[in-house]
Amino acid sequence: MKWQMLCLATLVIAGRWTSVLADENLVRHRIMVVEYGAGDKNRIIELGEDGKVTWQHLPPSICVQCQPLDNGHVIYAYGGKPTGVQEVDRQHNVVWNYVGKCEQILACERLGNGNTLAAEQGPCRVATIDRLGKTLLTVDIPVKAIPAHQQLRCVHALENGNVLVANEADAVVREVAADGHLVWECPAGQYVHEALRLKSGNTLIGCGSDKRVIEVTPDKKIVWELTAADVPELNLTWITSLQVLRNGNYVICNFLRGQEGKGVHAFEITREKKVVWKFADHDLVKTATNVKVLGDQP
Repeated sequence: MKWQMLCLATLVIAGRWTSVLADENLVRHRIMVVEYGAGDKNRIIELGEDGKVTWQHLPPSICVQCQPLDNGHVIYAYGGKPTGVQEVDRQHNVVWNYVGKCEQILACERLGNGNTLAAEQGPCRVATIDRLGKTLLTVDIPVKAIPAHQQLRCVHALENGNVLVANEADAVVREVAADGHLVWECPAGQYVHEALRLKSGNTLIGCGSDKRVIEVTPDKKIVWELTAADVPELNLTWITSLQVLRNGNYVICNFLRGQEGKGVHAFEITREKKVVWKFADHDLVKTATNVKVLGDQP
């Protein structure tokens, strides 16, 4: 198939990896990247520690986010017509597929019990789907934005049974209960994509095109912040994904929309704001919307 031929072709492409540490202390990561672009450039690629492409998959339509699974499969949302969520194996076989009845789905999350959350837009809601494709629950998400495409980005299930979502056009992160009532919300910057609930109970928010990342307490007090001015060499443009590593560092994806060829696609940073790893291969990737370090879940 088309994507399998491309996969073979890209195995010879070497990525450019950089670290700000001394050679004997190089930080290296295996990563999975969602590249945003037209045609063959909207793809999911996996890179080894040497920066070489080890796997590539072409989604059937627009894709901005994926989740690598423990069994080696990858689950992702696709936002064309039809729109839905797919799980694929390493041979690109579709092993699970959910087709939505909404206008668009651009985010999803596979849960530990095997069910899947789908972030549906138009109407704006979170659907819980089982392994047989049956919708078990839908949670209506309060939203002001009318255009479906910018209603909902990340969705994460919380231990209390609620969901944490990023309402992109509303520039707000919201926690919503299963019955649809609003539990908590926090201003989050223009075009917000991602928020994570930390073990402390605080929330880490990538503030979209506001070019910063903040950690806020339940009463919305900012207790940690990273701004573009803190790391001017990275050219922060649009924060679109976050990951907390076992060592407590953050991996942050920087969507270079309109800034192609400038700055980094992703980087790892300490709480002391020291950059210890960065990915900026502009020959391989033009713009990335999602970058995840593999095999490093806290």
